[in-house]
Amino acid sequence: MTNVILLNGPSSAGKSTLSKELCQRLAETGVEAEIISIDDYMITDPKETIYEDDIYEIMPPMCEGMKCVLLDGKTLIVDHAITSERIYEAFMDAAKGYEVLTVKVTCDLEILRRRERERGDRCPGSAEASLQYLWPKEGYDLCIDSGMHSAEENAKTIMEKLG
Repeated sequence: MTNVILLNGPSSAGKSTLSKELCQRLAETGVEAEIISIDDYMITDPKETIYEDDIYEIMPPMCEGMKCVLLDGKTLIVDHAITSERIYEAFMDAAKGYEVLTVKVTCDLEILRRRERERGDRCPGSAEASLQYLWPKEGYDLCIDSGMHSAEENAKTIMEKLG
């Protein structure tokens, strides 16, 4: 059984919306799930650029939160924008001993830019930068496009992959 679902993708790719939809679908099948998001651990200011070091800095408390959810026996949905190998390794270390489904969530750059503008809560260019530096680039169990498919359709695809 998959214990951890990593939704990794650039800022404004639709991971948070997808996380909520996925959590609801899991609940409908009797699976108790909890979402941990990078946004729960970072305070963002649209005037300030977020750097890789900023994200790495929040990984220890985020990983502790992940471990608590897993020790409670819940399925963990992680909503993240991993931008380096060391951040990915910190995540994988926290998930050690659990089955992880890695899902790359992305969409066309113009859609990311539009969503970022509409949100208004990120430094302009964050979506493009997080797409450029997304780690890993390849090797996911599943890749989904949030520009071509709705959160409902993408959640269904993930549920099918989970079996």
